[in-house]
Amino acid sequence: MTQQISLDQVRPGECAVVRFLKTAGSMRRRLLDIGLVKDTKIECIGRSPGGDPTAFLIRGAVIAIRSEDCKNIIVSVF
Repeated sequence: MTQQISLDQVRPGECAVVRFLKTAGSMRRRLLDIGLVKDTKIECIGRSPGGDPTAFLIRGAVIAIRSEDCKNIIVSVF
């Protein structure tokens, strides 16, 4: 079984697959709108010089997500 971690623990160059979201309300809607649904592949592209936000390749688009929000996205790294 693959270990599940939050998206903020994925390092640049690593890929992961979304398992579930631990958030609700408008933030959940925004994450779903950008394509973060179950089994979506995500690649960590890099972090900003200050460490936050982090850039991810999601369904062909580069999206920056804050660490605070990444903690609510549970993924499996492969």
